[in-house]
Amino acid sequence: TIENAMMPALINGWSNSAAHESAESILVRVGLKERLKHRVTKLSGGEQQRVALARALVMKPQILLADEPTGNLDHGNSVQVHELLMELNNELRLTLVVVTHNRELSGLMSRQVTIVDGALAEPV
Repeated sequence: TIENAMMPALINGWSNSAAHESAESILVRVGLKERLKHRVTKLSGGEQQRVALARALVMKPQILLADEPTGNLDHGNSVQVHELLMELNNELRLTLVVVTHNRELSGLMSRQVTIVDGALAEPV
């Protein structure tokens, strides 16, 4: 798990120790402290999604692009990821751009835009 989350930082030329520190920190923050040494394939779907989120955040971006972040999760795990996204948005002052069909998730966003026939349309 930790190696998976470290990969973007390593590819970007970070030292192994800096990448490890950043990955461990964000994995702990997303609730995976007890799973740092597990293989991603041994994690649940919700845990795998949190690893993907940690991997996206390891380099501390200002914007997170999320395409159907809960599309393959059951309702319980979806709610956990929704809450986590909103917490990270507040804590990290992170801009979220989320593409989703999930009305529950889109309802949490401060602004929603709908695409109709290929054009952007503000919700009514």
